[in-house]
Amino acid sequence: MHMLSEKSIPVVEATLPVVAQHLDAISGVFYDTMLGENPELLNTFSRSAQATGEQKSALAGAVAAFAAHLVGAGPEAHVFDHVVERIAQRHCALGIRPEQYTLVGRYLMGAVGTVLGDAVTPPIAAAWDEVYWLFASRLIGREARLYGEAGVDGTDPWREYTVVNRIEEAHDAVSFLLSPADGAPAPHFLPGQYVTVAADLPDGSRQLRQYSLSQSATGGPLRITVRRVRGRDGTPDGVVSGWLHDVVQVDDTLRLSQPYGDLTLRDGGTPLLLVSAGVGITPIAAILDHVARTQPARPVTAVHADRSPDRHPLRHDTASHGSRLRTFTNLTWYEESTGRVDVDLIPLDEGAEVYLCGPVPFMQHIRAGLHRRGVPDANIRYEVFGSEQWRPVPVPA
Repeated sequence: MHMLSEKSIPVVEATLPVVAQHLDAISGVFYDTMLGENPELLNTFSRSAQATGEQKSALAGAVAAFAAHLVGAGPEAHVFDHVVERIAQRHCALGIRPEQYTLVGRYLMGAVGTVLGDAVTPPIAAAWDEVYWLFASRLIGREARLYGEAGVDGTDPWREYTVVNRIEEAHDAVSFLLSPADGAPAPHFLPGQYVTVAADLPDGSRQLRQYSLSQSATGGPLRITVRRVRGRDGTPDGVVSGWLHDVVQVDDTLRLSQPYGDLTLRDGGTPLLLVSAGVGITPIAAILDHVARTQPARPVTAVHADRSPDRHPLRHDTASHGSRLRTFTNLTWYEESTGRVDVDLIPLDEGAEVYLCGPVPFMQHIRAGLHRRGVPDANIRYEVFGSEQWRPVPVPA
């Protein structure tokens, strides 16, 4: 059990609203200073996420949300366990090591001091340092167990794979079939998990990106399906997705992490509702493939949204997997012709488990509609591409 010391609880309660109010500024100083003084870390953090500002608020927000949880003003324990699990899975996919938490903690606490200035007295600094290390300790412990279960050598979490096939799936979407270069079997994984591609780019830099495995574990090659990221509103094109599309061919070698991720299919035979948008179909396709192989009597409804039919990846896979199920409903909405998904038109089986993957606004729209129709949060699971944004609940006055 991780608990704040009695002397720190009132300090964190009193200062949490101020920290929450200045979270964006703290996050900006933290990342800009840490990356400016440690440019080698640029190989760990997504350039695209930095360009959009998405990356900056992720960790500081999580620490502040954890502080709110510790003083009873944030998520309940089981909810925050889910937060820790999701972050730990992502960290393992990136190869994060325990010693890096010391560096991050120093810059995060330094950013708090820079933004809040003289208001950060020694007792306040000590209390927030305690919050950070309680949070870091939980992550370090869980990550050690995940690395152990995956059989990962902490000094080198990557494994070489050979591209054995490349398939154009749809406009701006391509699949890569990948076999271990050492000839050993590919790792087993759970449907819904992802791998990290460590992309060694032509400019000499390395960028890390997570891609969901888009078919179930069969003992054969792993498959990832990559959509080219096109920049919008002044943001740059996706560096890694562009490199994979334009450069990587059959017989090339890629370095991958072990499979990780917590959006995995639960045991049981309850009806499934699988909802995706765009390339969010990738983990959904793996779940559907697995169910068709192992539970063909399980009722499944698949819903997908995309811009147009020519941009709909893995469409034929969905139909093929569905044909092996006894009860299968397949619904699509295309923005250019039918508009946004109408949640009221989705058939709902009683007690259905829902799996969601796609852009955050899309998932918010679907969740709101499902809540309105009586589906509880406990039955809705989701995957977020990129950095999930955790915000503390302000302590009531």
